[in-house]
Amino acid sequence: MAAARRGTNRLLSLSLSISIAQPIPPSASASAAVTASRLPNATCHQCIQSRPLHTPRTMLRRSHLSSILPIHAPSSWRPMSTFQRTKPHVNVGTIGHVDHGKTTLTAAITKVLAKSGNAEFKDYASIDKAPEERARGITINSAHVEYQTAKRHYAHVDCPGHADYVKNMITGAATMDGAIILVSATDGQMPQTREHLLLARQVGITHVVVFINKVDAVDDPEMLELVEMEMRDLLTEYGYPGEKIPIIKGSALCALEGRNPEIGEKSIMELMNAVDEQIPTPIRDLEKPFLMPVEDVFSIAGRGTVVSGRVERGIITKGGDVEIIGYGPTQKTTITGVEMFHKELDRAEAGDNAGILLRGLKREQVRRGMVLAAPGSITPHTKFLAQIYILTKEEGGRHTPFTAHYKPQFFSRTLDISCALAWPDNEQGRKNEGEGKMIVPGDNVELVCATALPIAVNEGLRFTVREGGKTVGTGVVTKILE
Repeated sequence: MAAARRGTNRLLSLSLSISIAQPIPPSASASAAVTASRLPNATCHQCIQSRPLHTPRTMLRRSHLSSILPIHAPSSWRPMSTFQRTKPHVNVGTIGHVDHGKTTLTAAITKVLAKSGNAEFKDYASIDKAPEERARGITINSAHVEYQTAKRHYAHVDCPGHADYVKNMITGAATMDGAIILVSATDGQMPQTREHLLLARQVGITHVVVFINKVDAVDDPEMLELVEMEMRDLLTEYGYPGEKIPIIKGSALCALEGRNPEIGEKSIMELMNAVDEQIPTPIRDLEKPFLMPVEDVFSIAGRGTVVSGRVERGIITKGGDVEIIGYGPTQKTTITGVEMFHKELDRAEAGDNAGILLRGLKREQVRRGMVLAAPGSITPHTKFLAQIYILTKEEGGRHTPFTAHYKPQFFSRTLDISCALAWPDNEQGRKNEGEGKMIVPGDNVELVCATALPIAVNEGLRFTVREGGKTVGTGVVTKILE
């Protein structure tokens, strides 16, 4: 009997060890690729290590993991559905000052639209999920949610408003076709309201809608009118048609809690109607060679490396060859999977926020700021000529002038890198006589930009110049030098 029991125990142990060691099914691995497409910013102080998805630290550090994909045992994985392109796809997002209600509004939009089956409700906690985000009550990394209206399919980016995380906001804003600018009725416009508006303009967001939030906390109608007037003036100051832009007043919290429908649910529906009407469906660059800036990187055990980001131009399909450019020698790889919002895609095209599975690459070989591109379509460079406008003190820029060889941070697409600025050589190859000339805030100058590492740049590329936590200039690449 004892021998029989021992034999049974061995069998059970063997069976258990085999079941534990079973590899994740292909459907699970494919599903995991879209999980990786929503990683928090890899530049945060707690870097994500390459490890299986089920480890506790990964679960804690993945701030938006469960909003994309549930974490369960391998036996519970189900095949993913296929993404159907039945409506135009538009990328929008919420920007504005910290604590003005951007994440609450994002949650409220999903709750209101969920009633008509056009969204899956995401509460505040599921959008701001990282421990440090919950602890501080602020958004650190740009979060992504999906919803639809009667006219469109939307990918919504909830950008951080805290001054310390403007770098992450730049990445989020760079993926938007239009923006919802939030301002609190109790505070009015604040420093990050102005900076976000400037950055939105710089990264090419030409269409915006304003939502004045927290109107339930203000009893004086004149205060609301004053906030609206200030916002229209600010919009005009930054080159937007301030008098024509829709401004909706409401309370995201009321909509989220299901009370006071006049300023709650109805204001959310009014906002989404304004977004449908004000933000046009963009014309995508489908004919140009494929290019996607890398926003996040993640390693999936047994499958490979996933990168995520917004496809800037062109089309890519499973099995397609791509190059990874930036920060070193160009690498070549093949696409083995394409996914978006827990759905499998036959292809990713311009405008899509996609997760792309790469063959034969380790996580350490790819980093945020690189680009995925069609072979031979873009090359890495370390020196280029650019036209740069230096912001004035009143625009939130520097208070003092500077000379050549100034080394601020260069931001473009998802890239940020230190960049040395210098006067260009004259026709004879000698340095200009004005080498020591001061560059004053408000100047529009042509300068040579040099980076220590090669980066993917092209003529016409727009960028932002930042120093000490503030935006000090904006520019455009005019000529590649080397």
